[in-house]
Amino acid sequence: MDIKITLVRENPLLRRREIRFSLEHGPAGKTPERGEVRKAVAAEIKAGIELVFVQEIKTKTGTSTAFGLANVYESTEQARRIEPGHIVQRNNPKPKEEAKEQNV
Repeated sequence: MDIKITLVRENPLLRRREIRFSLEHGPAGKTPERGEVRKAVAAEIKAGIELVFVQEIKTKTGTSTAFGLANVYESTEQARRIEPGHIVQRNNPKPKEEAKEQNV
């Protein structure tokens, strides 16, 4: 997986950076999971993984290129105030065994 940051926009009102990125995931590969993308974005911009929240990842049909949007906050408290609950859950999934137990 090769990630490339295409746009970084500062948002001082919300105290975050809004990142647009593209990533190559190989011709035989599927779209990477949100957790993998989150780690890659954090490594690329040199920020803590707990401050990065991936909003969306979309693969262009017929290609091995995905495009996405992520927000990088100054602090975890600011992220909790701003990010919607469903985005926080998607970026911090429960372990699979724990999720299975709750469904039973």
